[in-house]
Amino acid sequence: METVKLSPRGYCHGVVNAVNTISNLIEKSTEKNITILGMVIHNKQIVSYFENEGIKTLSSESKSRLELLDEIDDGIVVFTAHGVSPKVRQKAKDKGLEIIDTTCDDVLKSQNLIIKLLEKDYKIIYIGKHNHPESEAAKGIDDKVHVVETIEEVISLNLKSRNIAVTNQTTMSLYDIYNITEEIKKIYPDIYFVDEVCNATRIRQEAIKNQSKTIEHCFIVGDKLSNNSSKLREVSINESHIPSTLIESVEDIDIEMLKQFKKVSVSSGASTPTKITNEVIQFLEKFDSTDLSTHNNESQLTTQTIITKKTL
Repeated sequence: METVKLSPRGYCHGVVNAVNTISNLIEKSTEKNITILGMVIHNKQIVSYFENEGIKTLSSESKSRLELLDEIDDGIVVFTAHGVSPKVRQKAKDKGLEIIDTTCDDVLKSQNLIIKLLEKDYKIIYIGKHNHPESEAAKGIDDKVHVVETIEEVISLNLKSRNIAVTNQTTMSLYDIYNITEEIKKIYPDIYFVDEVCNATRIRQEAIKNQSKTIEHCFIVGDKLSNNSSKLREVSINESHIPSTLIESVEDIDIEMLKQFKKVSVSSGASTPTKITNEVIQFLEKFDSTDLSTHNNESQLTTQTIITKKTL
């Protein structure tokens, strides 16, 4: 099958830093308890790998990172690439925990922007995904930060201040942000807007938007919990008008559906291990709808082989 490999693919620099930093903790063989506050990145294979190495991941859909800290009494706490609010950071210090901070530089830049705007007496409309750790961290900076996903939520804010700034989660869709911001301007004409989509997210989305119209289907390799992976799929569907499927591994490929296509494309989220994406690409390239020997999509990868420094 003709398979177009969209670039870039694989880990972004923030993920590389987070995974390598925690891997180095394993190599040091410390006797201290090590707990990652939330999923280190939104990829279950990586979480499983660190769990197998004795590093606990503390995550909950119903609890914030501030609340989860109550469950850590000693040892090392790792802040993920998504960042944490100042309240979380202070609480960890007050508990006497040793802090390892893997917050992505782009997230730190976004948080610092919010702090500076607040100092200038702005109220912040933050375009992001509710309950996502990056949005949670931004909202935790101050109650003047309002997280919204839709224009309906913007309308319900009914902000009275003349000083309103708009910014966003670094992994949101460029096109969603544009559309929501244009609607915000109709309500608050004098907003100050700063686009904080990170470069890794931006160039992936642009590559997918500009893919050839001869492509019949686009496969996005990424965890279903990964916001940036989900947004890549949406860009393919809504901007390129090319049908797309989010798959976590080669085993998620629907063989019967695949038989319909002659030309497909592949991209991956910024938190997807390269070996998983490569296995998908190799399978698709070898696939022949008339040759049953090419239809076996059982993965040959294990957690241990997926997560190695050589993949970074």
